[in-house]
Amino acid sequence: MSASRFGPALTPEGATFRLWAPAASKVAVVTDTAHRMEKDGSGWFVAEVTTAQAGTRYHYRIDDELDVPDPASSYQRDDVFGRSELVDHRRFRWKAIGWRGRPWHETVILECHVGAFTPEGTYRAMIDKLDHLVSTGITAIELMPLADFSGTRNWGYDGALWYAPDHVYGTPDDLKELIDQAHLRGLMVFLDVVYNHFGPEGNYLARYAPQFFCDAKTPWGAAIDYRVPEVRAFAVNNALHWLSNYRFDGLRLDAVHAIPETGEPPILADISRAIGILARQDRRHIHLVLENDDNRASLLDPSSGVPGGKYRAQWNDDYHHAWHVMLTQESHGYYGDYADNPRHLLARTLHAGFAYQGEPSAHRGGRARGERIGGLPPAAFVNFLQNHDQIGNRALGDRLEWSADARAIEAALAITLLAPMPPLMFMGEEWGATTPFPFFCDFKGDLADAVRAGRRREFAEAYDMFGDEVPDPLALSTFEAAVLDWPDQGKRPPRHVLVKRLLRIRRDELMPHLGNAKFASADLRQDDRLLIARWTLGNDARLHLRANISDHNVTDDTSPMQGRPIWGGEVPVRLPAWSVFWSLERPEEQRHSA
Repeated sequence: MSASRFGPALTPEGATFRLWAPAASKVAVVTDTAHRMEKDGSGWFVAEVTTAQAGTRYHYRIDDELDVPDPASSYQRDDVFGRSELVDHRRFRWKAIGWRGRPWHETVILECHVGAFTPEGTYRAMIDKLDHLVSTGITAIELMPLADFSGTRNWGYDGALWYAPDHVYGTPDDLKELIDQAHLRGLMVFLDVVYNHFGPEGNYLARYAPQFFCDAKTPWGAAIDYRVPEVRAFAVNNALHWLSNYRFDGLRLDAVHAIPETGEPPILADISRAIGILARQDRRHIHLVLENDDNRASLLDPSSGVPGGKYRAQWNDDYHHAWHVMLTQESHGYYGDYADNPRHLLARTLHAGFAYQGEPSAHRGGRARGERIGGLPPAAFVNFLQNHDQIGNRALGDRLEWSADARAIEAALAITLLAPMPPLMFMGEEWGATTPFPFFCDFKGDLADAVRAGRRREFAEAYDMFGDEVPDPLALSTFEAAVLDWPDQGKRPPRHVLVKRLLRIRRDELMPHLGNAKFASADLRQDDRLLIARWTLGNDARLHLRANISDHNVTDDTSPMQGRPIWGGEVPVRLPAWSVFWSLERPEEQRHSA
């Protein structure tokens, strides 16, 4: 039995069921009746069931005392405690058969939570909004985690059954239809996946396969031990499962800094290499992105045609944090590392990717954070002003619109959406939504009480200030408040008009040159209010930025900005507060100016 073969396999004679349960003495797979499973010498239990077919529901009975779902279940119609269901992924008839994805430099991401994206909260309901995204200029949607979680609502980071898209949003075929319809419109679809822990409810691995876990702890529970071959295969095959059976165009790996036992070679390298083989076989663009608080530049390589052990890019928290401090003047928590010089740190992200590349972080007790980026290009850094974390991990789940000046937000958008780095927005940000996105979940009993108490400890000061205004994460009303309040059809909020204009310029003027963009320079002048930046693009083009990133007018006493204006017009001598100007200089213009 191969260590890589998790989950049942449909055969012409029925189905082969497999479970790795090294701590169990005996296991049966229960369909309409119980079928004894044979154990080999490596902890695998196997049974051939001739009556099984697509749609058959089953569970595993451990030592005649505990019934559990399949940890590699493809579908859980009755939530994580119910029976698993056999799915034949070959039956779906894809319509976008010629789809091979899009190159990374064309990426403009909108992060979405399926349950809160529409009033219906389903995969199929999202299809009705895809045309809006295309017309806005979005080229990729990134779905927050879908792995089946306990209850009817959750952010998705408590997934217990990694292979099963949550039943609350629809069936596996419903998810495939969403992805297929996105591809027909030229949209990529990425999925957020969690490989640093399992959710606290619905996961029984510790009972029959305790080797999945090591002694280390994460902030969310027991750490996973990727030194164990079967455990490693479970994660690698999960990534391949989403990319092959559902045709996702890429994955975003959550909080990889919280994986303490990565094994050798590191689990991240194994995942990337396996996906690279798939990309070559299918001749597809597949993109892998990390969230990594450690700013490990050595894990990144956006230039390779297919993954080969590394990752296209990382979410750049440094970029967000610098902007957030500038826009809100907040300085608590990790914002303290940016409070003294946010403009300088912003400038560094614009000319060098990460702001922290080995410097000590006071928020982390003075520990050095990050690595030098070396020759990494702008494409390795996904920039954003808001995402689920930076909204939801606040006591009220409040967006920037609640506290920042609209002119400042629009200036930040004009910089973010036209800079060479791949931009990301959070659902609704494209029209200036004010809908909150507080943390929500649907646990019961002691676990619910523990979550509620933990949030109260984390946001004690906010509870003192806002009292009952702080949403209860377990209340249905907290989730309902997070559901997007879409503008009336036909109405175009001014923010949406602005974002569409910016993204049209990105598509028409910049995308043809972004494939080989390189960092050049970024400087601050006039008491750090005047930002001047430049990048070298492909085809020997140059992109120039000049912006007043303050609420005071500033005088521009520098030389005129080179190239043809593409945003903001000609740069005046006196720049108004929060004004942004972009120009693109083509090779022939450079020769003429010389």
